[in-house]
Amino acid sequence: MSFNNKLNTRLHNLQQQQLYRSRRLVETPQDVTLAINGKSLINFCSNDYLGLANHPEVNKAFKKAVDEYGVGSGASQLVTGHQKPHHALEEELADFFKRDRALLFSTGYMANLGVVSALAERNDEIFEDKLNHASLIDAALLSHAKLSRFQHKDTKALDTQLITSNAKTKFVISDGVFSMDGDKADLKSLINMTQKNNAVLMIDDAHGIGVLGKNARGIMDEVEADVFQSDLPIFVGTFGKAFGTFGAFVAGSEALIENLINFSRSYIYTTAMPAAIAEATRTSLRLIKQGGNLRENLQARIIQFRDGCNERGISVAAAPEYGQHSAIQPLIVGSADKALMLSQALQRDGILISAIRPPTVPVNTSRLRITFSANHTAEHVERLLSALSRQLC
Repeated sequence: MSFNNKLNTRLHNLQQQQLYRSRRLVETPQDVTLAINGKSLINFCSNDYLGLANHPEVNKAFKKAVDEYGVGSGASQLVTGHQKPHHALEEELADFFKRDRALLFSTGYMANLGVVSALAERNDEIFEDKLNHASLIDAALLSHAKLSRFQHKDTKALDTQLITSNAKTKFVISDGVFSMDGDKADLKSLINMTQKNNAVLMIDDAHGIGVLGKNARGIMDEVEADVFQSDLPIFVGTFGKAFGTFGAFVAGSEALIENLINFSRSYIYTTAMPAAIAEATRTSLRLIKQGGNLRENLQARIIQFRDGCNERGISVAAAPEYGQHSAIQPLIVGSADKALMLSQALQRDGILISAIRPPTVPVNTSRLRITFSANHTAEHVERLLSALSRQLC
């Protein structure tokens, strides 16, 4: 079989299993309504949780910074790419999350790869939740350390694994808010487990920051006591969700950040994010700090949706054990073809929700990954509920 035939066969097999993926061409800025192929759709599958991706103040900051700093950064941060907006954003993030330092990365994927590859060594062991984001799993697989996975949020199993491990350094790594299920890690238990077993805790709270907690610091804000740097030594977040921009950061101790600057390959060998993006993100951070009304509106729309589903007999994810709802509210339907057909039917009804299928989620757990934004209105949610009722009830 020729190489090209091999490629075509793989694609054909995906199509037969209803697992083929294709892109949509969006014709408008990111918002709760999008134009696709000339049709206006209500968008319930974006990660723009606070509606900042096209916020006028964020846009204004970006445009002003382009005039001052240009479009490209020119080089990696260790050459000539580290500019005043990068430095200012790092300092503001460190202050916001109460950490010594913060370090910018170009994407969340690169942040996770960079952290784990820089810190984990051959005689170390990494313990990960089975439902962690792909970037965390890949980071461990590409490191020289041993990877051990534990059942989703099973801290008792994790405790057993940590006790029996003879690794030189033990890392426990978890999502804060799990990207496909929308549930939250038990941060308090993870802190207790890692301290008890002399392990290092790393949390990627990409989907929690800006959404959860009184001060919008994600799941750290939902733990009863302050989460100190010693409790959570490695904290990762991204800007492509609630911040509405692009890129990522790692926050922690002075020693952690200096090690990443000197040993993280995905930091050292990557062109820096444009300074204009960093400046726009500084504005997003300010809006997040001030954005209690945004978070309140987001929670109101999520509660409206969940109450509406319960009234109609539509099964939704369980309520959180503590704290607020995440913006991710999955509707699990089972088979890939059922999820795809439901997504297509909703799109004909003016609702945009992607079908999430294996390998992104386990077999027979295909779903509609419904996500909410502070910009959604009560009318938007009512239209979603009506459309779901027509298809499911």
